[in-house]
Amino acid sequence: MTYKWNYLTLSPDKKNTQNELAEELNIHPVFAKILINRGIKTKEEAEKFLHPRLEDLHDPFLMPDMEKAIKRIETALGNKERILIYGDYDVDGTTAVSLVYKFLRKITSNIDYYIPDRYDEGYGISFRGIDYALSTGVKLIISLDCGIKAISKVAYAKEKGIDFIICDHHMPDDELPDAVAVVDAKRTDSIYPYSELSGCGVGFKLVQAFSQRNGFPFEDIEPLLDLVAVSIASDIVPLTGENRVMISFGLKQLNGNPSFGLRGIIEICGLARKNITVNDIVFKIGPRINASGRMMNGKEAVDLMLATDMDAAREKSKNIDKYNEDRRELDKKITEEAIDYIEHHLDIENLRSIILYNENWHKGIIGIVASRLTEKYYRPTIVLTKSNDMMISGSARSASGFDVYKAIDACKDILENFGGHMYAAGLTLREENLPEFTRRFNSLSFDGIESRMMTPQITVDAEIPLSQITHEFVQELALFSPFGPENENPLFMTKGVRDSGGSKLVGKGLRHIKLEIIDDSISAPVQAIAFSKHSYFQRIKEGQPIDICYTIEENTHGSRSFIQLLIKDIRDR
Repeated sequence: MTYKWNYLTLSPDKKNTQNELAEELNIHPVFAKILINRGIKTKEEAEKFLHPRLEDLHDPFLMPDMEKAIKRIETALGNKERILIYGDYDVDGTTAVSLVYKFLRKITSNIDYYIPDRYDEGYGISFRGIDYALSTGVKLIISLDCGIKAISKVAYAKEKGIDFIICDHHMPDDELPDAVAVVDAKRTDSIYPYSELSGCGVGFKLVQAFSQRNGFPFEDIEPLLDLVAVSIASDIVPLTGENRVMISFGLKQLNGNPSFGLRGIIEICGLARKNITVNDIVFKIGPRINASGRMMNGKEAVDLMLATDMDAAREKSKNIDKYNEDRRELDKKITEEAIDYIEHHLDIENLRSIILYNENWHKGIIGIVASRLTEKYYRPTIVLTKSNDMMISGSARSASGFDVYKAIDACKDILENFGGHMYAAGLTLREENLPEFTRRFNSLSFDGIESRMMTPQITVDAEIPLSQITHEFVQELALFSPFGPENENPLFMTKGVRDSGGSKLVGKGLRHIKLEIIDDSISAPVQAIAFSKHSYFQRIKEGQPIDICYTIEENTHGSRSFIQLLIKDIRDR
């Protein structure tokens, strides 16, 4: 893949701010520049960013309808009403259900949880779920990570004498469901200071509000932040503001004293006694939790996260791990089929979006496949499969700043259901409407995506010589973690590096380069790894200088720690 390198520069005014921040915070000027590029301009903002504190969490009662939600829960508990915690089948939904259920089960035993079946019920609130609530005597449903568009479902529940509290983080329509409370910071009337919480994050705010109102110390709910961290990383919400605070402390919990269920997954992933990072959640923990809902039923993931002893957690983790293995095989098969179809049947060079439909593809895998195709072709991609006799369902992923949710919303008159956000969405439509939807979506993407946007971009935070990469430099860099959306691991550039003599090809098929490199500023080589860059090896071994773009990590091997560069791209001089 060929990247375009964009180098971030500062205006004269911002350079003055850079120098002031570096002096006030006693940090390297490079890091002051990175702070400014992240929109942080004052010492106070920088202190909050570099040193997150739980005291910086916002008042949960600033959330729309939070007061109503807490009063209704208190009434339910006082009247010994049966409560159902309802959530989606993905990581965010299952962690949210687990979090609220874990908290409330300490207060009442008259409680249950429900995860809809991806295949029979689909995303969000279902009539079957409400009928289940009715049959078990439920009077209050608390929905998490879903429900913001469930107008007809909430009305049906109300007819049956069941109240709803909706806790969601998705974009609402102009009309809200007729629930007792609709807690969503994305409501147009919201005054909440931060609108990018995960669904589980909204669940935590509900628990925080209840604790605050009823005199429970914050220390009682702080352990639940391990679930919030898993949801934030897996749902790919911005790692800014309140999310940054919650994931920072959630990672501490995950590394120090995770719940039995998460500890079971950590062990099965091979992460025990290792420092768990956002990447570990995204690529190891999250996919296993997701696999339950993709391959079987998300309820099994909740069962695991609610485990009350390690024997049960380990047993359930083995099942989840098996689902993940099955998911991997299907993922590989369907992705290969999709790529083969694109290469042989689509004029990809003249398309600015990709829409694929195959009635035999597994519904639980198509979101992953859409992500892989977006990464490969750098175009908005929608992958669809058969949902039932009349309907087809799909997952959409976007790239290059194109708002895929907005484009799908523009086609809502021919859709049965849809939801999501700018970069990821889900949709359901009748099969006969697929040609018209394809025409409209392709037209919208053609108008909304310029050809330059289909070239993947690299944003370089700073150019530095290799001599600047010391252990002290890496320790300062660690203050910027955890890394993720809108707080990516800083990318550095160094020009004119060359092989010190020890570089070699490694890995399966010898496709990766393990580099030992120097530049004019140092004589002792720096270690680096360049995945899938074997085509540059001959030039590097011949001593030709190259420019590199990379992130920096500090690895530990036994008792020894060493700095390694992870090379994102290489450019000939």
